[in-house]
Amino acid sequence: MPEEASPSPPPPSAADLAAWAPIRRPVFRMLWSTWLVANICMWMNDVAAAWMMTSMTTSPLWVALVQTASTLPVFLLGLPSGALADILDRRRYFIMTQFWVAGVATLLCIAVIADVMTPALLLALTFANGVGLAMRWPVFSAIVPELVPRVQLPAALALNGVSMNASRIVGPLVAGALIAGAGTEYVFVLNAVLSVISGFVIMRWRRDHAPSPLGRERLISAMRVGLQYVSQSARLRAVLLRISIFFFHSTALLAMLPLVARGLHGGGGDAGTFTLLLASMGAGAIVAALNLPRLRQMMPRDVLVMRATLLQSASTAVMAFAPNVYVAVPAMVLNGMAWITCANSLSVSAQLALPDWVRARGMSMYQMAIMGASAAGAAIWGHAATLTSVPTGLLMAAGSGAVVMLVAQYFVSDLSIEEDLTPSRQFKAPVTDEPPGIGRVVVTIHYQIDPARADGFRAVMQESRRSRLRQGALEWELLRDVNKPGHYVEQIIDESWTEHLRRFDRVTASDVALRERKLAFHIGDEPPVVTRSVVDSLTRA
Repeated sequence: MPEEASPSPPPPSAADLAAWAPIRRPVFRMLWSTWLVANICMWMNDVAAAWMMTSMTTSPLWVALVQTASTLPVFLLGLPSGALADILDRRRYFIMTQFWVAGVATLLCIAVIADVMTPALLLALTFANGVGLAMRWPVFSAIVPELVPRVQLPAALALNGVSMNASRIVGPLVAGALIAGAGTEYVFVLNAVLSVISGFVIMRWRRDHAPSPLGRERLISAMRVGLQYVSQSARLRAVLLRISIFFFHSTALLAMLPLVARGLHGGGGDAGTFTLLLASMGAGAIVAALNLPRLRQMMPRDVLVMRATLLQSASTAVMAFAPNVYVAVPAMVLNGMAWITCANSLSVSAQLALPDWVRARGMSMYQMAIMGASAAGAAIWGHAATLTSVPTGLLMAAGSGAVVMLVAQYFVSDLSIEEDLTPSRQFKAPVTDEPPGIGRVVVTIHYQIDPARADGFRAVMQESRRSRLRQGALEWELLRDVNKPGHYVEQIIDESWTEHLRRFDRVTASDVALRERKLAFHIGDEPPVVTRSVVDSLTRA
């Protein structure tokens, strides 16, 4: 029977949709300010490391590898970091990441003062700093939806983009001034001090951490469930493909920007020129971020992503042959506008496709896609520039980026409707008289349907398969009785009884609606029979 339409929520007010609306919330304002400082530290460190590398070598590959070293840890450690952020106290975990970054900055400072810095050591310490970023980003991404209502989530994520790009201006400016006036080591000193202060500010945040009555998930199991959730979500897979394509190509300009800055006329080709270009990119991103609410109302997400990609490719092509800063600065402004538009549009889609219990793991894989693509792109386009020239490498990245995104938009369109991921308690967890044991749990659900409707039933059961696996089930199968036409058995296997019970905590309103669609096919006099069995471990003779 058809489902009754649920009443529509009241439309959000203009104040709720305003770009600065989340700032009115004190906790968001405090943590957003901390995030701004953390991003300033990140850019200060990256600028100092990149410029120091150009003073030790002129090889485009070595310079590009600084970008790879800072982003690769997020690709390698993003999933375990996201799993930890989902199963540990997010507040304490966030604090720990701040002090990790402070420690790395201190080591960088000591290495420079002791005059023992080499290209290889610089890459190693940059990699260690990237480990801190890998731990920090998933937990903050998971925290943001806790701080604002759903209607303000796009604005909150856009403000995170403002934070990132304001830091792209402030960080390089501060780093450039310190490098020119005092020395590179003082950039790392300031980075360490600010990171420590940020850690103490986060300690003021009072967040109630409610441990699960089922206990803490094991890390390996939590990682498996996170991977399963993403692999069974068509929406998330489409988002990850697009963001990977965009950053694989867009990172070429950022990775080789120090060399582009050195080759510009009219700007001196010094650290100040490099800083100016980064600041211009950040300024463009801030302007675009503040106008994103209006842009989202004017055109759908896929159109925004495609146009942002084309703008990014065009601005990269201009930078390949920019004769001076008067051409390069406007091109970098447009590049920043394209960057934030694409990244924010896809980040909002990823957040809305994730329930809270797996949010950090899902967003860690989103960040892994960004950083993995950035690391690979920096190395590949840097190698291409080494074999040819910097302008040729940038042109290759610009042209390829536009073409590949166009192909992806055409062949991998995300047509799925937005699911209601509101937690639901309608599914009651089973209660047993005695502990069921430690073996795997096999659940069977018996349906009797009209054989003439088998195709429709199988289509709905395919959705059920994706739902069960997203919740953490190990295996799923649909069995058809060869002796009883229309008799089907849905079989789900869970890792253990505890993991079976966890699936009841992960049920959403969308899962409840899916159950009703499955029951609509059942024609038996009684509801579908559900059995639960534990696999006994047998000792071989």
